[in-house]
Amino acid sequence: MKIGIVVEGSYPYVSGGVSSWVHMLMEQMPMHEFEIISIMPNPKSEADYRYTLPKNVTGVTTLALNQRATRKRRPEALSESERERIKTWMTFGQVDSSIYPILENQIGTPEQFFSSRLFYQLVTESYQEEGQAGSFIDYFWMWRSMYAPVLDLLQAELPQVDLVHAASTGYAGLIASAMKERQNIPFLLTEHGIYSREREEELLQASWIPSEFRSHWIQFFHHISREAYRKADDVITLFERNGELQRQLGAPVEKLSIIPNGIDVTGLSALGHVPGADKLRIGAIVRVVPIKDIKTMIYAAKLLQDMLVPFELTIMGPLDEDKEYAAECEMLIRQLELERSVLMVGKVDIRQHLPEFDVCLLTSISEGQPLAVLEGMAAGVPWIVTDVGACAELVNGRPDEPFGPAGFVVPPVNPRRIAERCVWFHQHREDARRLGRNGQQRVETYYRTDQFIDAYLHLYEERRAVYGGHRV
Repeated sequence: MKIGIVVEGSYPYVSGGVSSWVHMLMEQMPMHEFEIISIMPNPKSEADYRYTLPKNVTGVTTLALNQRATRKRRPEALSESERERIKTWMTFGQVDSSIYPILENQIGTPEQFFSSRLFYQLVTESYQEEGQAGSFIDYFWMWRSMYAPVLDLLQAELPQVDLVHAASTGYAGLIASAMKERQNIPFLLTEHGIYSREREEELLQASWIPSEFRSHWIQFFHHISREAYRKADDVITLFERNGELQRQLGAPVEKLSIIPNGIDVTGLSALGHVPGADKLRIGAIVRVVPIKDIKTMIYAAKLLQDMLVPFELTIMGPLDEDKEYAAECEMLIRQLELERSVLMVGKVDIRQHLPEFDVCLLTSISEGQPLAVLEGMAAGVPWIVTDVGACAELVNGRPDEPFGPAGFVVPPVNPRRIAERCVWFHQHREDARRLGRNGQQRVETYYRTDQFIDAYLHLYEERRAVYGGHRV
């Protein structure tokens, strides 16, 4: 079977998180071929790859959001019904993926469409119906900015596959919906975090969007997410809390299912756990980007220093995904005079470091089901995590399981609570080891690679059979 994997802002150009999940999925399924459709903000090339592609990857199609479609298209005359359907879809009146062929083939190029009388009338009517009082020119360009990537993506050349699997809604879900419509193939959707909610949080804080237009952008991302939910044959997430959010945001309940992440438990549990006794050794397996809130753990380290707790915090993860933010974190370490106790070591082999740690930290303000937490738990290391995504479920467990807590859950952006929990680990070494064993048992029981892969293999085969077998 040839499977199309659609990702946005990740594999193979960004390491960690969803990218690690995609890489593991393909490596563990050598019996299938994979085509990668990678949507990125800017053009990329093979020189930018962060991964060595598995042998069963047959191609990578990279689509840049700021890169115009190159195919020349002649606009076709549209019926009144088709014109009304375009307006209804673009004003978020209803989801309707059957409109994609019109946007792909009948409106001409994006530039031709944005210069057309139809687009001008659509924006004018929307401006009037919304009762807008601000600049019409700004409103017009907001519409252009919103739909230019959509039309470029829908008009792109895409590979032929037997099944398409998107790793999020948003633009990835849009492309996967279009591929299903165009090729009549199954479409599986796996959400790690809730894409539309994450975009909403970003947009509410974005300074580049005038305040009067933010709600429009937020509606746009919720709109294309609902479309992906409706078009997908299966809507999968990693944990119960996300499944409930998907249902609230429009995912049909009969399509919802949960498939947790899986990891190499055997290899990690065999590492052993030999923390030192001289000081508290703290680890963080994390990409150095704002959403991971590295600064909160640095401020927590300053509080530990003020409390005279002997410690060493090792932050492990790539420093070049957001160089400006990484530089800010390094400067903060210097300003707080933490150079001797807080180390930013970049991307390393975590297996060489995990056995040394007494506790690991995750201070994110948004998460899905972080592989880093599972990896640390498999190695017997307890955790302090923020209450985002699946973190509380991983650390505290589900109500129906026999294992105890594997650490502590704290509110986001709360350095003092993190510091207080670190002090507890410093003072309760034997209890800390018990928490580590709880986590290890939980991962060994519920979060193994073979469970995760078997679940997807079963879904792939089931959907292939329903749609008539191999096409490519």
